[in-house]
Amino acid sequence: MRILKVIHGYPPYFNAGSEVYSQSLVNELKKRHDVAVFTRIENPFAQTFKIYKSEEDEITFYRINMANSKDGYDHSEVNYEFEQILKEFKPDVIHIGHLNHLSLGIVDVAYEYGIPMLYTLHDYWLMCPRGQFLQRNFSKCAFYEVCDGQDDIKCADKCYKMYWHDEDERRAYAKWIGNRMRRVKEIVNKIDLFHAPSRYLMNRFISDFGIPRDKIFYLDYGFPADYLKPVNKQTDQREVFTFGYIGRIIPAKGLHLLIEAFKQITLPAKLIIWGRMDAQTRFAMQQLAESSKNSIEFRGEYVNHNIAELVFSHVDCIVVPSIWAENSPLVIHEAQACKIPVITADYGGMKEYVRHLHNGLLFKFRDMHDLKDKMEFAIKNPQLMKELGKKGYLYSESGEIPSIEEHCKKLETIYEMLVKNKIFKLINNIEQKTTVNQ
Repeated sequence: MRILKVIHGYPPYFNAGSEVYSQSLVNELKKRHDVAVFTRIENPFAQTFKIYKSEEDEITFYRINMANSKDGYDHSEVNYEFEQILKEFKPDVIHIGHLNHLSLGIVDVAYEYGIPMLYTLHDYWLMCPRGQFLQRNFSKCAFYEVCDGQDDIKCADKCYKMYWHDEDERRAYAKWIGNRMRRVKEIVNKIDLFHAPSRYLMNRFISDFGIPRDKIFYLDYGFPADYLKPVNKQTDQREVFTFGYIGRIIPAKGLHLLIEAFKQITLPAKLIIWGRMDAQTRFAMQQLAESSKNSIEFRGEYVNHNIAELVFSHVDCIVVPSIWAENSPLVIHEAQACKIPVITADYGGMKEYVRHLHNGLLFKFRDMHDLKDKMEFAIKNPQLMKELGKKGYLYSESGEIPSIEEHCKKLETIYEMLVKNKIFKLINNIEQKTTVNQ
C-alpha cells in the first residue's frame, strides 16, 4: 500500500508522545509499504506555507512551514498544498494523527479524492480548541482549572481573554470558537474510522462528542522492542531512593505539582527531571525547586532510543503527575517495559494502565498531598516497589507492552478494510448510476 501519515510534528523537531508514536509507526510500516509523512516545521525566516520535500531513510517527507499560524484551524493554503501532495504521492490510505497547527480542510481534500482516512485520537483537540480541557491561568482562576466541556462564551472568557478587550471583541471570539466547532463536526463526519489508544478516550468521544460506536475502536499504542529493555540500575554515591520525571516541561504535565510534593518529603530522596527547557522555563523550574531539602536535578532532553540507559537505569520509580486527563502516556508504557514502577494519577487514561499496588501506585488526581504520601510510601518500601515494577504491563500475561510489529499488523488489516470498503462503495455507486441511466 501507499500510506500517507499526517501529523502536526515529527522528530527530531517535535518529540511529544503523538510525534514519537508516529515515528515508530512509520519506521515499521516502511518495511512493507511506501510511506510518506505530511507534517509541519516552524521556520520564521522562510515563507509561511512553503513545502520542503525530502527523502530520508526510505520515507518521503513533505514538511510545510507553519510559522506565524498560531491558533489557526483551517488554511486554504495548506489545503491547496496538501492536494498537490495527493496528486503526486497518490496514497491508498491516509492515517491522520493530529490536525492542530495544520488545517481541518485536509480532510475535505482527501474526502473529495475518495481516499479512506483513519484518525488516531491523541487528545481532545476535536472537542476542545486547546486540546486538553484545561483552562488558561488568568487572574482569579484556579490554577489551570479542569474544564467540564466546550462552550463558546466560556472558552472566550477562560481561554482567549488575552485577545479581547470589550464586549464586541468577546463575542467575536465566541463566534470564532463556534465556527471552529462547526467545522470540526463537518470533517468528523468525513472520517472513515477513529482509533483511540485508551478506553477512557474512546468512551469520552462517544458520550461527549457523539462519535458513533461503530466508527471508533480501541487499540493501545505499539512500541519498538529494541531499545526498551530492563537495565541494571546505576547506584549513585548517596544511595537514596530516586524518582524520575520524563516529558514536556509544560503546566499540563503537572511538574509543578511533583516538585511541590517532593519538597514536602523529609525522608532522604532524589528527583531527576528530563525534558527540553528554554531559558525562561529553566529559571521558573529552578526557582520552584530551590527550597527543596532533597536533591532535584535537571538533566535536559534525551534521545528516546537511549531512554533505558540514560533514564531508567538512574531511577527507582517514574512519576507521571499530569493535571489533565491524559490519554495513554507513552512514558508509562516505556517504564513498564523496563520494569520500572510508576506513580500516576487515578484519572483518565493514566489509571487505565496502572493498578494501585499491582504494578505501581495511584494518587488522587491533582492532589499534591496525596502524591507526597505515595512518594513517601515508595521510599519506605523500596523492595515492594521493585516487585511492582516487575509486573510491567497490565494487559499481557508476561507483562510485556504491545510491540510496534503486532500493533502495525492490526492497523494494516484496518487499512486494507478501509481501502476495500471504499472500492466497494465506488463500484456500488457506479452500478447505481448505470441502472438509473438505463
